[in-house]
Amino acid sequence: MHSKLIIERTGVVTTITINRPEVRNACDLETLSLLAQAFAQFDQDPGQHVAVLTGANGVFCAGADLKELSTGKGIGYAWADDQAPLQQRLSKPVIAAVHGHAVAAGLALAVWCDLRVVDESAVFGVFCRRFGAPMTNGASVRLPRLIGESAALDMFLTGRPVDAREAMAIGLANRLAPKGNAVRTAVALACEIASFPQICLRSDRASLIGQWGMLEGEAIQREVDFGQAAFREESQAGAARFARGEGRHGDFRAAGGALPSGGNSK
Repeated sequence: MHSKLIIERTGVVTTITINRPEVRNACDLETLSLLAQAFAQFDQDPGQHVAVLTGANGVFCAGADLKELSTGKGIGYAWADDQAPLQQRLSKPVIAAVHGHAVAAGLALAVWCDLRVVDESAVFGVFCRRFGAPMTNGASVRLPRLIGESAALDMFLTGRPVDAREAMAIGLANRLAPKGNAVRTAVALACEIASFPQICLRSDRASLIGQWGMLEGEAIQREVDFGQAAFREESQAGAARFARGEGRHGDFRAAGGALPSGGNSK
């Protein structure tokens, strides 16, 4: 645990919580550095399969720490650094559990994640529009890839709030949970994803998120290349389980039918 960041590991799922409730979990340079370290540690840990990112006290992240930014330094300047957590995607899935505001840099953190689980209190927006702070954090690239250019321009040019139900309607959110249940729902989804054969899951994910800007034939060949390790190490065993009767008739549980479990460590 760190005062600005809380890291919890439950079985094969890591939950990372931004913990600056006094500023609605706005990120300063130290918080950004801690996030980079935490995600790097997660990505390099073979015992961890899926991460959940959230914020403390009912708020995801209110953006950059504007008091720090007003001094001429801050995360808006630092995001170009190779160590910034949004510079590259990880090799493993990350799920955002969004409650309350995910705005400005908080929006960028949410769209950097693979999936977004929101509760009914969630609000997205480019609220930094009113303060003249640009979104130099990947959001102007990732948001239109998620929701389309027209909807993304609407958010970027107006800075207006987008609530949970609109986020679901436009494809910004993937799951809608009752108020107060974003983290619980996201962790359950993380456990579900973590229960599948991971070589295959990660090779398909890498193909999907890495195809942008590639010619179709080149992207398909890359997809085929990525899949070879899974064919060698997982597919035959998976086919044998199916032959024995597992996974039929709509049963979509992983091998053995159980979600991963384990003790807690912090």
